[in-house]
Amino acid sequence: MWVYEKKLQYPVKVSTCNPTLAKFLIEQYGGADGELSAALRYLNQRYSIPDKVIGVLNDIGTEEFAHLEMIATMVYKLTKDATAEQMKEAGLGGHYANHDKALFYHNAAGSPWTATYIQAKGDPIADLYEDIAAEEKARATYQWIINMSDDPFLNESLQFLREREIVHSQRFREAVDILKDERDQQKIF
Repeated sequence: MWVYEKKLQYPVKVSTCNPTLAKFLIEQYGGADGELSAALRYLNQRYSIPDKVIGVLNDIGTEEFAHLEMIATMVYKLTKDATAEQMKEAGLGGHYANHDKALFYHNAAGSPWTATYIQAKGDPIADLYEDIAAEEKARATYQWIINMSDDPFLNESLQFLREREIVHSQRFREAVDILKDERDQQKIF
Protein backbone atom coordinates (compact mmCIF):
# COMPACT_ATOMS: atom_id res chain seq x y z
CA MET A 1 0.00 0.00 0.00
CA TRP A 2 2.79 2.45 0.81
CA VAL A 3 5.82 3.49 -1.14
CA TYR A 4 8.45 5.20 0.97
CA GLU A 5 10.44 7.98 -0.58
CA LYS A 6 13.47 9.01 1.48
CA LYS A 7 12.59 12.67 1.74
CA LEU A 8 10.34 14.69 3.98
CA GLN A 9 6.96 15.87 2.73
CA TYR A 10 8.19 19.43 3.34
CA PRO A 11 11.77 20.53 4.15
CA VAL A 12 12.65 21.03 7.81
CA LYS A 13 15.26 23.60 8.80
CA VAL A 14 16.04 25.08 12.19
CA SER A 15 18.10 28.16 13.02
CA THR A 16 19.73 26.95 16.21
CA CYS A 17 19.70 24.40 19.00
CA ASN A 18 16.54 25.03 21.01
CA PRO A 19 15.47 22.23 23.38
CA THR A 20 12.68 24.41 24.83
CA LEU A 21 11.01 24.63 21.45
CA ALA A 22 11.61 20.89 21.00
CA LYS A 23 9.71 20.28 24.24
CA PHE A 24 6.68 22.09 22.84
CA LEU A 25 6.92 20.19 19.54
CA ILE A 26 6.95 16.86 21.37
CA GLU A 27 3.24 17.50 21.98
CA GLN A 28 2.67 16.95 18.27
CA TYR A 29 4.84 13.83 18.37
CA GLY A 30 3.30 11.88 21.21
CA GLY A 31 0.41 13.95 22.51
CA ALA A 32 -3.31 13.21 22.38
CA ASP A 33 -3.84 15.41 19.34
CA GLY A 34 -0.45 14.77 17.77
CA GLU A 35 0.48 13.15 14.51
CA LEU A 36 0.91 9.58 15.82
CA SER A 37 -2.53 9.61 17.40
CA ALA A 38 -4.08 11.02 14.24
CA ALA A 39 -2.44 8.50 11.92
CA LEU A 40 -3.44 5.54 14.05
CA ARG A 41 -6.97 6.89 14.64
CA TYR A 42 -7.74 7.34 10.95
CA LEU A 43 -6.16 4.12 9.75
CA ASN A 44 -8.07 2.24 12.45
CA GLN A 45 -11.42 3.91 11.75
CA ARG A 46 -11.28 3.09 8.05
CA TYR A 47 -12.34 -0.49 8.80
CA SER A 48 -15.79 0.61 9.97
CA ILE A 49 -16.40 3.43 7.51
CA PRO A 50 -18.46 3.17 4.28
CA ASP A 51 -16.52 2.55 1.09
CA LYS A 52 -17.57 5.95 -0.30
CA VAL A 53 -15.26 7.77 2.12
CA ILE A 54 -12.68 5.14 3.11
CA GLY A 55 -10.11 6.78 0.84
CA VAL A 56 -10.23 9.98 2.87
CA LEU A 57 -9.24 8.16 6.06
CA ASN A 58 -6.59 6.12 4.26
CA ASP A 59 -5.04 9.14 2.54
CA ILE A 60 -5.04 11.42 5.57
CA GLY A 61 -3.89 8.67 7.95
CA THR A 62 -0.95 7.99 5.68
CA GLU A 63 -0.09 11.67 5.39
CA GLU A 64 -0.11 11.97 9.18
CA PHE A 65 2.82 9.53 9.28
CA ALA A 66 4.69 11.92 6.97
CA HIS A 67 3.91 14.72 9.43
CA LEU A 68 5.14 12.56 12.31
CA GLU A 69 8.41 12.18 10.44
CA MET A 70 8.66 15.96 10.05
CA ILE A 71 8.06 16.53 13.76
CA ALA A 72 10.67 13.90 14.64
CA THR A 73 13.16 15.67 12.38
CA MET A 74 12.39 19.02 14.00
CA VAL A 75 12.82 17.67 17.52
CA TYR A 76 16.04 15.90 16.54
CA LYS A 77 17.51 19.02 14.93
CA LEU A 78 16.51 21.21 17.88
CA THR A 79 18.14 18.89 20.45
CA LYS A 80 21.05 17.15 18.70
CA ASP A 81 23.64 19.69 19.91
CA ALA A 82 22.03 20.36 23.30
CA THR A 83 23.97 19.69 26.47
CA ALA A 84 22.48 17.76 29.37
CA GLU A 85 22.15 21.09 31.22
CA GLN A 86 20.25 22.68 28.31
CA MET A 87 17.89 19.70 28.19
CA LYS A 88 17.29 20.05 31.93
CA GLU A 89 16.73 23.82 31.69
CA ALA A 90 14.20 23.22 28.90
CA GLY A 91 12.16 20.92 31.11
CA LEU A 92 13.43 17.81 29.35
CA GLY A 93 15.59 16.54 32.21
CA GLY A 94 13.35 13.53 32.82
CA HIS A 95 13.34 12.74 29.11
CA TYR A 96 17.13 13.02 28.98
CA ALA A 97 17.53 10.80 32.04
CA ASN A 98 15.42 8.06 30.45
CA HIS A 99 16.15 8.41 26.74
CA ASP A 100 19.14 10.72 26.25
CA LYS A 101 18.14 12.65 23.11
CA ALA A 102 16.28 9.75 21.51
CA LEU A 103 12.74 10.44 20.45
CA PHE A 104 10.07 8.92 22.64
CA TYR A 105 6.31 9.10 22.31
CA HIS A 106 5.14 11.39 25.10
CA ASN A 107 3.44 14.75 25.28
CA ALA A 108 4.98 18.09 26.22
CA ALA A 109 4.27 17.41 29.90
CA GLY A 110 6.17 14.10 29.71
CA SER A 111 3.18 11.73 29.92
CA PRO A 112 3.72 8.69 27.68
CA TRP A 113 1.56 8.17 24.62
CA THR A 114 -1.43 5.92 25.25
CA ALA A 115 -3.96 4.16 23.06
CA THR A 116 -6.70 5.96 25.00
CA TYR A 117 -5.90 8.94 22.77
CA ILE A 118 -7.48 7.09 19.84
CA GLN A 119 -11.23 7.24 19.45
CA ALA A 120 -13.30 4.86 17.35
CA LYS A 121 -17.04 4.75 17.97
CA GLY A 122 -18.04 2.66 14.97
CA ASP A 123 -20.58 5.24 13.85
CA PRO A 124 -19.11 6.82 10.70
CA ILE A 125 -20.52 10.29 11.28
CA ALA A 126 -19.52 10.33 14.96
CA ASP A 127 -16.02 9.17 14.04
CA LEU A 128 -15.67 11.80 11.33
CA TYR A 129 -16.74 14.55 13.72
CA GLU A 130 -14.08 13.25 16.13
CA ASP A 131 -11.58 13.49 13.26
CA ILE A 132 -12.61 17.05 12.45
CA ALA A 133 -12.11 17.99 16.10
CA ALA A 134 -8.70 16.29 16.14
CA GLU A 135 -7.58 18.24 13.08
CA GLU A 136 -8.82 21.54 14.51
CA LYS A 137 -7.04 20.87 17.82
CA ALA A 138 -3.83 20.05 15.95
CA ARG A 139 -4.20 23.25 13.88
CA ALA A 140 -4.59 25.28 17.07
CA THR A 141 -1.55 23.60 18.68
CA TYR A 142 0.60 24.36 15.64
CA GLN A 143 -0.51 27.99 15.77
CA TRP A 144 0.36 28.25 19.47
CA ILE A 145 3.79 26.72 18.87
CA ILE A 146 4.37 29.19 16.03
CA ASN A 147 3.36 31.99 18.41
CA MET A 148 6.08 30.85 20.85
CA SER A 149 8.77 30.29 18.23
CA ASP A 150 11.28 32.87 17.06
CA ASP A 151 12.79 30.52 14.46
CA PRO A 152 11.70 31.66 10.97
CA PHE A 153 12.95 28.46 9.31
CA LEU A 154 11.08 26.21 11.69
CA ASN A 155 7.97 28.39 11.50
CA GLU A 156 7.83 27.86 7.75
CA SER A 157 7.57 24.09 8.26
CA LEU A 158 5.08 24.54 11.11
CA GLN A 159 2.92 26.77 8.92
CA PHE A 160 2.90 24.05 6.28
CA LEU A 161 1.72 21.52 8.88
CA ARG A 162 -0.91 23.93 10.21
CA GLU A 163 -2.31 24.43 6.70
CA ARG A 164 -2.44 20.67 6.10
CA GLU A 165 -4.55 20.32 9.26
CA ILE A 166 -7.03 22.81 7.75
CA VAL A 167 -7.17 20.81 4.52
CA HIS A 168 -7.71 17.57 6.45
CA SER A 169 -10.53 19.13 8.44
CA GLN A 170 -12.18 20.26 5.21
CA ARG A 171 -11.88 16.81 3.66
CA PHE A 172 -13.43 15.19 6.74
CA ARG A 173 -16.28 17.73 6.56
CA GLU A 174 -16.84 16.76 2.93
CA ALA A 175 -16.95 13.09 3.96
CA VAL A 176 -19.59 13.89 6.60
CA ASP A 177 -21.67 15.67 3.95
CA ILE A 178 -21.44 12.64 1.64
CA LEU A 179 -22.58 10.28 4.40
CA LYS A 180 -25.36 12.60 5.58
CA ASP A 181 -26.67 12.96 2.03
CA GLU A 182 -26.71 9.18 1.66
CA ARG A 183 -28.38 8.71 5.04
CA ASP A 184 -31.08 11.27 4.26
CA GLN A 185 -31.98 9.82 0.85
CA GLN A 186 -35.35 8.18 0.71
CA LYS A 187 -35.03 4.43 0.43
CA ILE A 188 -37.46 2.84 -2.05
CA PHE A 189 -37.70 -0.92 -2.08
